[in-house]
Amino acid sequence: MRPAPASVAAAAPAAQTRAVVLDLTGRTALVTGAAGGIGRACALRLVASGARVRAVDRASEGLETLVEEAAALPGSLEPRLLDLTDLDAAEAAAAGADILVNNAGLQLVRPIEEFPPDVFHTVLTVMLEAPFRLIRGALPHMYAQGWGRIVNLSSVHGLRASPFKSAYVAAKHGLEGLSKTAALEGAPHGVTSNCVNPGYVRTPLVERQIADQAAAHGIPPERVLSEVLLKDSALKRLIEPEEVAEAVLYLCTPPASFITGTSLTLDGGWTAH
Repeated sequence: MRPAPASVAAAAPAAQTRAVVLDLTGRTALVTGAAGGIGRACALRLVASGARVRAVDRASEGLETLVEEAAALPGSLEPRLLDLTDLDAAEAAAAGADILVNNAGLQLVRPIEEFPPDVFHTVLTVMLEAPFRLIRGALPHMYAQGWGRIVNLSSVHGLRASPFKSAYVAAKHGLEGLSKTAALEGAPHGVTSNCVNPGYVRTPLVERQIADQAAAHGIPPERVLSEVLLKDSALKRLIEPEEVAEAVLYLCTPPASFITGTSLTLDGGWTAH
């Protein structure tokens, strides 16, 4: 039997996921970029596990919706309106966090010679310097109690490069190094630090990329998914935010206590090439 064409397989529904029971009652977690996409899924999953979640984002409407979605769950959610380019405020926001999920990100697809330097600077600030400041703000409390979990939402682009994504790839590669350094320094204090590396996730960020990639490659948007985004993926579908959130939460479980300084890859076989 011949496999389905990539364009058909890419539209196949994701497999159903069943949430693993995880009790984080009493733990305080901070999630950046929490108003949508992966951040939203992580925030809701943490609240469902009983955690007190500080949901950080600059999108006020998205945070308001998140508060409503979390209202019936066992934990609690505190929305925090914050632009991560305010690095001092970012560091202060992380004080007292037991779990830190660095997720916020942005993307622009352009050739290097056309890439706006100010956008490059902003991407590196939000996606690398802000995580450094957030980790810096969270570590004193984690060290004092002898326990902490840092989960950095990296990407397959933290392990592989793609053309036209200089800022994003540079930031994610830098985040990988920062995460490993935090793991080595945090190990004597009971603090783990890891990256989660998804391929293309069904988020507004990826939806915007489809239009950008169509322009960059000169092909219709409907061909971008199968011929560009999922070209190197063995599994021809987007990964769902909830699947990524389960991986993030796994790294907070007791069985994951020996996992640190590594990258948990959810790329559908991309890096198997």
